[in-house]
Amino acid sequence: MDLVTVADVRTPSTRDELVFAPGERPLGGGTWLYSEAQPGLTGLVDLTSLGWSPFGETDDGLTVGATCTIAELAGLAPRPGWSALPLVRQCAESLLASFKIWNVATVGGNVALGLPAGAMTSLMATLDATAVVWTTDGGERRTPVAEFVTGVRESALAPGEVLRALEVPAASLESRTAFRRIALSPLGRSGTLVTGRLAASGEFVVTVTAGTVRPVQLRFDEVPGARALSDAMSRVDEWYDDPHGAPDWRRATSGGFAEEIRRELGGSW
Repeated sequence: MDLVTVADVRTPSTRDELVFAPGERPLGGGTWLYSEAQPGLTGLVDLTSLGWSPFGETDDGLTVGATCTIAELAGLAPRPGWSALPLVRQCAESLLASFKIWNVATVGGNVALGLPAGAMTSLMATLDATAVVWTTDGGERRTPVAEFVTGVRESALAPGEVLRALEVPAASLESRTAFRRIALSPLGRSGTLVTGRLAASGEFVVTVTAGTVRPVQLRFDEVPGARALSDAMSRVDEWYDDPHGAPDWRRATSGGFAEEIRRELGGSW
């Protein structure tokens, strides 16, 4: 869609130039910005001109630049010990988008948009990633991705702030993971997406997205019994209601998926 109200597109080359005038918004891949009318939008600030690296590896894990495309992340080569890497492609393939979109859409943009069905939010929340935010005073702060998305199209970003990167800890990358997703049509938007992660320490984490208005995580020191997990799932009360699924259906399917994941990752009956 043409954004007929946009009069200027700026391409900053340094952080000092990353200042937003009234009516301006950051531009990553633009796949959502260009998908519908944007009332009040008068200018775009292209973050890709800053030259951020797609990702970098350290002893602490993986840092993913906010402008890393989904295709770049999905193409990350296997690493010894990183058992969780298959989850990257599983989440990417759950997006309601073609492979062409993968080459443009950014990981950071998908997270910052705050849609319940944001598959990169699902991925990063599951892996206990931390969002690195550039603040307006020239500093930065860090927020767990599971807390960064606060509601439908809502996030912890304050006006003028920019999501700079996502830091994934090595312990999460070395975890075993499980994935379940359902939609009302074969190529439809996710109705609910449930993931599980079992760390080497024994910690077991279930993450629910798409079916809830924000990421919901259930954490256990070890793989729980069926009743303990069911009780925890029954206390989740933030089920989303839209044309892609009713809350009661999302609750029921998510509970079933959580139990399947519990068994897959080592739970007993």
